[in-house]
Amino acid sequence: MALDYDQLMATSIVDLPHAYRDVETMLYALSVGLGRDPLDRRELDYVYEGTALLKTLPSQATVMVPDMFPPDLGWDFTQVLHAEQRLQLFRPLPAAAELLVNKRIVDVIDRGPSLGAVVLFEAEGRLAKDDTVLFVLGNTIIARGDGGFGGPNGKGPAPHRVPRREPDLTCELPTRPDQALLYRLNEDRNPLHADPQRARDAGFDRPILHGLCTYGIACHAILRTICEYDHTLISGLDARFSAPVMPGDTIATDMWQDGPVVSFQCRAVERDVVVVRNGKCTLNV
Repeated sequence: MALDYDQLMATSIVDLPHAYRDVETMLYALSVGLGRDPLDRRELDYVYEGTALLKTLPSQATVMVPDMFPPDLGWDFTQVLHAEQRLQLFRPLPAAAELLVNKRIVDVIDRGPSLGAVVLFEAEGRLAKDDTVLFVLGNTIIARGDGGFGGPNGKGPAPHRVPRREPDLTCELPTRPDQALLYRLNEDRNPLHADPQRARDAGFDRPILHGLCTYGIACHAILRTICEYDHTLISGLDARFSAPVMPGDTIATDMWQDGPVVSFQCRAVERDVVVVRNGKCTLNV
């Protein structure tokens, strides 16, 4: 079934409720690698509710939108690829909250039968108690099997350019062989990340890591290396996914700091593959 441009552009949901507790906040932090050293007090603040104030990783906003990419939009969901993630954060995320979420499709671009379609999603999260806006997410999705549906041509958001000089800083963080099994408990149950047969059917030797887990690891690296674990310093995080990560890979995040902008990219060290490009983190400075 071909995509219906007009129907997609009319797709929106308003005031979708979503609640999370401190247990989801701690699970998310653990799932992107914090708390590996249980004696590190800086990381313990993100994974233990007994600290003075449980802190929340800014990238956790990406798991606060229920069913961000619905499987029933008329596309071939088995061919859907998450290409880019954007985040604008207006204030630090509470450790627990009740939210109201608005989400919509911003644009649908037809790149032709061989290149697929590009679908741009946007979501806004607000505190239910006072309607305060917490964050806005933007997502670029490539529907590889749905190009040529007769929609308009166009371009998505321009990618951020990373400086050509050598990185100012690099942070290496290991992933665990079972990292995808842990991360999927953040309500991303795509079997590609857990079922070996489904992964082989998709052309992979084994289940791959979620792109948003790698995104969270990049946030962790910037938090650790530049922000000294102060989560309130991060107000934006944009990235483009360029290659899959295998659980067990070591992720090296290269960073370039120019005032309030940290450019970054991520590499799978053992395979020497760039897995995240065009990264941009905006700081409150």
